[in-house]
Amino acid sequence: MPAATIPTVETDRLVMKGHSLEDYEECLALWSDPAVVRYISGKPSTREEMWSRLLRYVGHWDLLGFGFWVVREKATGRLVGEVGLGDFHRDMQPPLSAGPEAGWVLAPGFHGKGYATEAVRAALAWADAQLSPERVVCIIAPENAASIRVADKCGFRQTGQGRYKGEPSLMFERLAPVKVGT
Repeated sequence: MPAATIPTVETDRLVMKGHSLEDYEECLALWSDPAVVRYISGKPSTREEMWSRLLRYVGHWDLLGFGFWVVREKATGRLVGEVGLGDFHRDMQPPLSAGPEAGWVLAPGFHGKGYATEAVRAALAWADAQLSPERVVCIIAPENAASIRVADKCGFRQTGQGRYKGEPSLMFERLAPVKVGT
């Protein structure tokens, strides 16, 4: 799916668009920040790793019809972070339940403002309308209390604990909303 056809999603305070080459440097700065990757990999991304991530994001949309968005603040245009859905074929024990995997990452300057919850809810609403997944899953480091709160506010419930790349990970799922009148 060319970047021009990746849907734009807007909330009251945010604009979510598909990644483009113009986002590379800002996304590299985001993923190079030790505070951002603290609970994800613990290791800031290199230019090469960010390039692979950018290609993976665009590839998700092209191959699967869903993926991640760049999240910007409407009022300023500043990069807030990234949010979306992926299928990463994670080598986890035990394996994740089937379903798209939600993920979110925000620049530290935007923490504590409700932006993560707002963006994740918008991504899930888009997924419910466009994909109708039976479930959406996510994994979160046990120490990442802020992301666990976002998951809870967005309807995720912990289903277990596993290991990913040797590190403990909490496993969550959000079941499809019940449709009224069907």
